[in-house]
Amino acid sequence: MKLAVMQPYLFPYIGYFQLIAAVDTFVVYDDVAFIRGGWINRNRLKVGDAPAYFTVPIEDASSFRVIRETAVQAGQYPRWRKKFFGTIEACYRKAVGYPVIRPMLEAVFPEIETGTIADVARRSLRASCDYCGIGTRFVESSAVYENSGLERSARLIDICKREGADTYINAEGGQELYTKAEFAAHGISLQFLRSVPVPYAQPPAEGFVANLSIIDVMMHNSREQIAQHLQSFQVV
Repeated sequence: MKLAVMQPYLFPYIGYFQLIAAVDTFVVYDDVAFIRGGWINRNRLKVGDAPAYFTVPIEDASSFRVIRETAVQAGQYPRWRKKFFGTIEACYRKAVGYPVIRPMLEAVFPEIETGTIADVARRSLRASCDYCGIGTRFVESSAVYENSGLERSARLIDICKREGADTYINAEGGQELYTKAEFAAHGISLQFLRSVPVPYAQPPAEGFVANLSIIDVMMHNSREQIAQHLQSFQVV
């Protein structure tokens, strides 16, 4: 059984969804510290010929608070939402996926949001997986394991053992943090997923910008094309 663990990112790039699709169980790591300037409450779209960030406003963002306790800034949210959908309209109204993806975005970003960024990001992951045909089982770490006191590697190994996973797959960047020998000592195979960008048309501007939000992928590709993009990775 293959397992992956990642913080809940907001409509992340396709490599994140390749990781979800590559495993049987995906653990949403929502009881670790909120990362300021990371991908938990922001991502990128192509505006004109360059990438541009969209960022959900956060109430008193702090790395001393876990993700599931980090609230959306309710007062700023409506203005941010109006600006966000203005950008979506301007950039994607002629895109092949717009008639379906626009209502999906409206469901993920309702007119009033009083929850946490973990709630919003988790909705973005589930909605995207549903659209892309990814049926991987989701588990929230805060709801199940009660092992936040363990150190980084020990906690991941504990989650694998509880889920009966014999393979743990991490994003490629994890090679700087974890060793295969450390996991092998517990009977777990550690693998790393390396995403391979697949260019696709991003009209109206020329040129391809890789690793944008999955929103851009869903807007400009059919479900069949997305299925092919989801297989564009290497496991090392």
